[in-house]
Amino acid sequence: MRNDNEYKALSVKEFTKAAEIYDSGHAGIYEMCKDDYPPILEELKKDDFEDLLDVGCGTGPMVELLASEFPGRHYTGLDLTPKIIEVASAKGIEGARFVVGDAEDLPFDDGSFDAVICANSFHHYPNPQAFFDGVARVLRPAGKLVLRDYTAPAPVLWLMNHTEMPLANLVGHGDVRAYTTDEVHAFCTAAGLQPIKLEAQRKFRLHLVALKPTDAQNARLRFGDIQ
Repeated sequence: MRNDNEYKALSVKEFTKAAEIYDSGHAGIYEMCKDDYPPILEELKKDDFEDLLDVGCGTGPMVELLASEFPGRHYTGLDLTPKIIEVASAKGIEGARFVVGDAEDLPFDDGSFDAVICANSFHHYPNPQAFFDGVARVLRPAGKLVLRDYTAPAPVLWLMNHTEMPLANLVGHGDVRAYTTDEVHAFCTAAGLQPIKLEAQRKFRLHLVALKPTDAQNARLRFGDIQ
């Protein structure tokens, strides 16, 4: 069993190499990440936003898409791998900045963003609750988290976590663990986020939309008015 730093070092090594092919159209296993972009885009169309954070942004393909769909907004991409951020920054996406940083220790002020997205990166995080706590902190009241990652029925998930991901570690990938929808729900509520959509979808995909309640909603939650 690896410790947190070992998992993160594996991820940095993996994506330093992947940075060379990530945008090539021949990115191997990373091509599947593109399947998550349209569902995230559809969720973001439902509510206005000004400042958005993409956690685990890779070379910035999702930020690039959003900047074309929603020009004039402010975008921040964060990734643990310096080479990935170097490639993303070189694209010169208008309204975007890219930052090297840890998803479990977000280097931003409280209430900095209206929306946070995370596409196919969450299974690399050794401390998932730290990620959710950080998202809740940097979101503004009524801000939205949209997350997509892996999930599966319990027997398949057990195989993923105890066979597939350890094998991936052996060949240099920083995968840590995939989670059930119940576990993700618990992470959200412990962080003070309210899940409004949490689904296990086709192709072993987990789809989460969670909101940071306003002060008024928090008061109602405390008195049991919101189920």
